Amino acid sequence: MTTTAVSKRRIDMPAVLAWFVVAMVVVGLFSRIFQPDLGVMDIPRLAICLAILAIAGVRYELGFMRNWVGDLILGLVTAISAWLLVTTVSNHQGDAALGFWALTAATWAASWLFVERLAIWKTRSPLSTRIINLAIPALFGISILVLWEIIVTGAGVPKVLLPAPSEIGVRLATSVPILWADFQQTFMKAVLAGYAIGCGSAFVAAILVDRVPFLRRGLLPVGNLVSALPIIGVAPIMVMWFGFDWPSKAAVVVIMTFFPMLVNTVAGLAASDAMQRDLMRTYASNYWQTLFKLRLPMAMPFIFNALKINSTLALIGAIVAEFFGTPIVGMGFRISTEVGRMNVDMVWAEIAIAALAGSLFYGIIALIERAVTFWHPSVRG
Repeated sequence: MTTTAVSKRRIDMPAVLAWFVVAMVVVGLFSRIFQPDLGVMDIPRLAICLAILAIAGVRYELGFMRNWVGDLILGLVTAISAWLLVTTVSNHQGDAALGFWALTAATWAASWLFVERLAIWKTRSPLSTRIINLAIPALFGISILVLWEIIVTGAGVPKVLLPAPSEIGVRLATSVPILWADFQQTFMKAVLAGYAIGCGSAFVAAILVDRVPFLRRGLLPVGNLVSALPIIGVAPIMVMWFGFDWPSKAAVVVIMTFFPMLVNTVAGLAASDAMQRDLMRTYASNYWQTLFKLRLPMAMPFIFNALKINSTLALIGAIVAEFFGTPIVGMGFRISTEVGRMNVDMVWAEIAIAALAGSLFYGIIALIERAVTFWHPSVRG
């Protein structure tokens, strides 16, 4: 197949999205917006929303201003449209009709079109490129939150099933002392302590496995067995052994993080090839010199891979362990308690804090990895 044929078959996604925006605007124009019988012209806010979406869709459909100025205008139009939809639907909870959902779909398509255009921007400044790379996932996340808010409010979803992001935000703002205490108990005590002990002990065990050959056959199968133990079975035992406070949760985290670190470190220590090890022997290097100057640097990508995996496993393990006995503080305790009280907005607030903490923890480790493994092709590329 020739290059010309491939290019002809390639879908012009901006054009498709622009056509979709125009089609949804037409549907919104001739359909009911809210029950029982409200049209788009009966609500000035949504009439403005329909107009600016129509202009943006037609402009991109005809190919006008497909440059960075036009892209910024499209982003502004999408933001205004989303704001008009959110502020309007709050006064008509549960009454959204076909026309409103058509305008919502048009706004979503416009945001997709904006991100699609933003992704192909080319800049000469590394700082600008980095800002764009950060803006794309941020805008995508914001668009999901806006869509969540519109759907939950417009469809009248009960709060006990799924609260709106605005309600979760209010709960976050009004429960800072409780959330901070839970964060300290779960993350700063159980997660960090268990993560450090689990990863550190696994690293030392990996050195021993590499140094003592029979441990490779004896310790690795045992580690595999321990990693397969279910959390819901281990957590109550750890509570009986170490008490109800954070040490029992840290013990669960140690069990969860030990084996991934062990396996990855052992694999990393074997990453250097025979020619490199022979070269070190020609320099009269002993085992420890070869380990620190060749094998550990070669193993760093594997080690950091385990550290990144364990950063999320540790938080999950600590939260789940708190379901089986804990003082009256902690993320897992709060989630299990507030679910029983039907305070689902508080549950989602705890989930948001846990997700943010896990993401930041992962990001910090990834930044350290880039600094340590700057020589690796994946970082240099």
